[in-house]
Amino acid sequence: MPETAYWVDGERAAALPLPDRGLFYGDGLFETLLVVSGRPLLQGLHWQRLQRGMARLGFPEHSLPALEAQLLAACEGSAAEGWHRLRLTVTRGGGEPGYAPAEPAQLRCIISCQPLARDPRIPLPAAELEVAELSWGSQPALAGIKHLNRLEQVLAAGEARERGCDDLVVLGQGGDVISTTSANLFLVRDRWLLTPTLEQAGIAGTRRQLILEELGEACGLQAEPVALGPADLAAADELFLCNAVIGLRAVSRLAERRWEDWPVTRQLQAAYAERLDR
Repeated sequence: MPETAYWVDGERAAALPLPDRGLFYGDGLFETLLVVSGRPLLQGLHWQRLQRGMARLGFPEHSLPALEAQLLAACEGSAAEGWHRLRLTVTRGGGEPGYAPAEPAQLRCIISCQPLARDPRIPLPAAELEVAELSWGSQPALAGIKHLNRLEQVLAAGEARERGCDDLVVLGQGGDVISTTSANLFLVRDRWLLTPTLEQAGIAGTRRQLILEELGEACGLQAEPVALGPADLAAADELFLCNAVIGLRAVSRLAERRWEDWPVTRQLQAAYAERLDR
């Protein structure tokens, strides 16, 4: 197992101070970034989402410069050659027992950094998916942000392991497609890239945003969030997943539906690899 380095509030650490509302109540947010040779990639997209999450949870935005300074210091402290996976976790810190948030909040920053075993510019083999029995809960107040409450994902990942597939497509309470256990979904239809809207549940991923705002247009494609059902996925020309760690990954099977060629996904994968090299 590659060695992981940890920092708490800017200092190297091996333990978490208590109390901490992130541990007790899931009261916090996190971002998972790629770092190459001490340089965080696509930090702007991660920072936009972190700001949205902090506003949603009522975290003080004046803490952002200090968080960024700790992030950059950790990157410099892990400046070895090669690719690393860095997780930035921000909790509301300590406080008195009870659900009511402390006023004023004293944010705690926890950073971990670990070498990656693969080059994220090189696509993974195409994934085989099933449709999950579990459904994501509906909570518009938390939809889109990357908060610490991940028990649904833990259960879904366990289900995927039991069923022997690479990942699961997870639906919302109304039967609409939301995401996989840990990635956003895109389908290709003609020259369109379509992805679920995420109004009720799910995480608005940084790679999803990159495709919607930059890569789709760069590849001559129209990209748009829309309401999607399982039948839409089965009728797609291509299907792929995306997140910060896996990059863009083609899908070879969803239940009984199979795909054997992914020309649009390959085009996007090449554009994504070029984007990471900037």
